[in-house]
Order: sequence, then structure tokens, then C-alpha cells
Amino acid sequence: MSILDEQYDLTIVGGGPAGIFAGFYAGLREASAQLVESLPVLGGQVSALYPEKRILDVAGIPDIQAQHLIDQQLQQFKQFPIDVKTEQTVTDIKAVSGGFEVTTPASVSATKTVLIAVGNGSFSPRPLNIDNVAEFEGKNLFYAVTDLEHFRGRRVLIAGGGDSALDEALMLAPVAKSVHLVHRRNEFRALEHTVAQVKDSDAIETITPYMIHAITQKESGLEVTLKKMRSDDDFKTLVVDDVIVSYGFTSDHKTVDGWGIQLETDHRLFKVDSTMQTSVPGVYAIGDGVTYPGKQALIATAFGEAPIAVNAIMQLLYPDRRGPMHSSSIIKQK
Repeated sequence: MSILDEQYDLTIVGGGPAGIFAGFYAGLREASAQLVESLPVLGGQVSALYPEKRILDVAGIPDIQAQHLIDQQLQQFKQFPIDVKTEQTVTDIKAVSGGFEVTTPASVSATKTVLIAVGNGSFSPRPLNIDNVAEFEGKNLFYAVTDLEHFRGRRVLIAGGGDSALDEALMLAPVAKSVHLVHRRNEFRALEHTVAQVKDSDAIETITPYMIHAITQKESGLEVTLKKMRSDDDFKTLVVDDVIVSYGFTSDHKTVDGWGIQLETDHRLFKVDSTMQTSVPGVYAIGDGVTYPGKQALIATAFGEAPIAVNAIMQLLYPDRRGPMHSSSIIKQK
């Protein structure tokens, strides 16, 4: 473990879309900053779980694959000399004279402020609750679509009724031989436009209200038995090549809970004010892991929160410095 003598203006914890954009904006404001990410590469949950997903709600971009969005963000981010530390989990943040001390297994660094962009913390998929699920996991039962080509020409069953499940169905429809979307409720819980697209698609069969009851490996493929909700004797059987379970993810903040600073939360989300500052002065938070009146957990929202937080930090640290300008004005001066 090494101790860095340099004190950063800002330490960003988390390298997902929100953290990457915060790093870029910190560069625009000429802040000295580091970004610390526990995963091997930047991109967060988007890169780890949804690289093939289509993103439609970022201003000015009609339609973009999730990983391509991250790639473009990284091109933007790399314009500035932000120190990046991957595969390093922040195990402690404690208040010290003049700022904070950020500890990872590899280093201890000094920083004047902290910007938390960890999303929902560490995450794991909600598993399919059948006895023999382990036989199929990672082979022909998946919890996310990370390689679209794997499903080309194959028969696919998707279980779930939220945005991710319906997005996956639409994504696979032009690629897979067949797509069956199974949901335990009659109504889906996704964006209205997405639901309409699924219902209008001739390539997607919706099966409601059913849930997966059993899976058996047969010579012809996976035999999936579906059970109708609130019924003891109404079953359907499908034979498919792959099953995708899209029941969402569970998350925890065990690492955050061990930090020396104690942040006020509401339902495990960091409470922030209008400047994105938490209950601890000098510690800010953005992205899916925060809450405030009217908060929406969207990438588009996080992109707006990042400049708010960075500008508040710069005002705190350098009150005499000229306030934020349009990026075009900043670039012209360089």
C-alpha cells in the first residue's frame, strides 16, 4: 500500500456513466481529480450487464448500443488527465484535516472532496427459483444479454416483465429464430413505447400470466414448463435453446457501510440536496444511488447531476474563481 502526497480536488468513486461524465466535467473545470472503480474496466453495470442494450433516452442520440455509449464517453473523458484506478475497491473514506482520506487495498490518497457515483453498489441477479437451476446457469440460462451473436438462429425464452426483459426481447427478435416473453402478470411494467413495440412485433410471443415452473434438458433442447399464476393445473410446455431470466438485480452497500463517514440514507439511497451534497459536508453523490424529490433513476438524469455536483465542488473549493461557462467558451480559451 502506498500513500500519495498529492491532495486531489476531487475523488470520484465509481466508473459507470455518471462517474465517467463527472470526470470529464471535472476536467473541463480544470479540477485535479481521480476516479476509482472496483471493476477491471470503466463502464459500470452498463458494460458488465447490458453492453448490447439499446439506449433511446439520451438527448441528441436517437439510438445507441449501451457499450458504444460508454466507448464514446471514454473518448470524451480521455481529453483530460484524470487519474484512473481500476480494480480498486474503496474500503474506507474518513474525514481528516482539510478534506478526506480515501483508502483502497492498494493506496491511501488525500482529497479535498468526494463524489460518490456507485449506483446501487455491488449487484447480483435475482436467480430463477427452481431446484436444478445451477445445471443450466452460464451454459444455456443467462441473467443478461452480453453477447447478441450467441443467440443468432436460436429459440429463446425470456422471463420477466420490466424494461430490461422487453428491451432484450426487442433486441433478440431480429436475431433469434423465435422469442417467447413470459411474465407472471398480465400487464408489463416497462415504458409505454417499449410495451407497444413488443405487442406490435410478430416475432415476439408474449405469454401471460405464467412463470417458469421447471426446466429439463432434452435432446431437442430445454423443455421449459410454465405454470399459470393462481392455478394448480394449468401448464404450458415450450422447447427452447436458451432461457434469459430478467428478474432484476439485488444490490448492497456493505462496502459503503464500512466507511468512516456515515451518510444519511433513505431506503439505502444517499439523500442529497439541490447541489448533490450528502449529509456530510464535502461529500457529494450522483446517479442511481441517490434520492431527492422527483428523482428518476435514468442515465440521462445522472448526466445532468454530474455538472451540478462538480460545479458545487468548485464553488466550495475556489469561491473566487469564475463560475461555470458553456463548454464551447472553455474550449476556446484553451
